Amino acid sequence: MGSFDLDLQTVEKEIDDGDTDREQSDRRIVLGELNGETDEREWFEVIDRGDVLVLAIEGELAELAADLAPRVKERGGNLIHFREFLIVTPADVSVDTDRL
Repeated sequence: MGSFDLDLQTVEKEIDDGDTDREQSDRRIVLGELNGETDEREWFEVIDRGDVLVLAIEGELAELAADLAPRVKERGGNLIHFREFLIVTPADVSVDTDRL
């Protein structure tokens, strides 16, 4: 019967990588209102954690997103205006707009 080589360090590394996948599955979609009442830094922190924001726009979008948009774009994130909502994603989440 043949023998095989079990590399425990490689197995441990694979197990550790699995923890990262679990953290990504803990991501959330956060709903809120973009109305000028919430500090844009709070919204940016949501994106920085890797979560997705779906914000109902309550007012003038250009004015309300003036501080948030550049910070998100600097980090490679995405902002999509869809109907009455602003969808904001971190860099590693893309939004497919092909059907629009």
